[in-house]
Amino acid sequence: MKSNENQSITPLKVIYTGLILTGILVAIALVSLSLGPAKISIKDVFAWVTGYRPVDQTAWMILFKIRLPRILLAGLVGFTLSLGGVVFQALLRNPLAEPFILGVSSGAAVGAIIGIFFGLGFTFGVPLLSFMGALFTILLVMGISSRHGGLESSTLLLTGVIVNAFFTAVIMFFISTTSDSRLHSMLFWLYGDLSQSKYVQLSISLPIILIVSGIIYVFSRHLNLIVGGEESALQMGVEVESLKWISFLGISLITGIVVSFSGIIGFVGLIVPHLMRMCLGADHRLLIPASALGGAVFLIAADTLARTIISPSELPVGVITAFLGAPFFIYLLKVRGSQWTQS
Repeated sequence: MKSNENQSITPLKVIYTGLILTGILVAIALVSLSLGPAKISIKDVFAWVTGYRPVDQTAWMILFKIRLPRILLAGLVGFTLSLGGVVFQALLRNPLAEPFILGVSSGAAVGAIIGIFFGLGFTFGVPLLSFMGALFTILLVMGISSRHGGLESSTLLLTGVIVNAFFTAVIMFFISTTSDSRLHSMLFWLYGDLSQSKYVQLSISLPIILIVSGIIYVFSRHLNLIVGGEESALQMGVEVESLKWISFLGISLITGIVVSFSGIIGFVGLIVPHLMRMCLGADHRLLIPASALGGAVFLIAADTLARTIISPSELPVGVITAFLGAPFFIYLLKVRGSQWTQS
């Protein structure tokens, strides 16, 4: 793959693109806020806020206690998973890479399943065990893949596949030996469940995600050079191994956090980065913020569809992303797969 350093990418272009995507994000969030079994329009909300009409307490609670935290969590999860996909695809120089490939999600899922199995709550107990599972997994994978102080990309990928397979077996063991009531909670969570969203989760995860995202963006030029080849990046003064450790640990940290709150949601880290790369090019100075914001837009839209398509029941959001993602990715492999090394 050739270097992606593109002199046409300016701070003004990054800001301009970011503002457009932020506008789309806000618009999608407002539409999502008004959709659901209870019909509440944005016009109603505006009338309540301005005092034009008295507040409907039931509708107000539905909007700001149920829908809004769910929309915010969906955006944060999509932001994180898409950011992880961009970074892993660059560092591993593999178009199929995303955070799940290292087994982070399966490790987090094992922790969460253990928490559900023992009856812990979704506010702190389940997320804490899920995060511990994600952290253990990434340390295990990176420890196995480390050779002479460096990380071997091929070994990293293979180790992730093996760890995923092992933890999937562990998950199936717990599901097979649990009661019917807890089984439903486990299965729903495994395919992506944003229904347990709370503001406290956002207050915990948002600062960490913003800090890690900022650190990753500082190295966007270095990622451009690594995509062009590790040897050439080393010759240009990039500390490749240090950047790998920083990026893998940082992305795995925030992925573990959001997976502990949302469950396993696939394809976001694959679909969105590829779409943004096709539309905006492969320069990570623009690709990183565009993919992160695009991931937030994508998952909010997918979750809105998940909770309205069979209303008043709802689907796990991971089912929607899989329905959308699988055909897209098959098309992507067929049409653009061989062009990855030329992009």
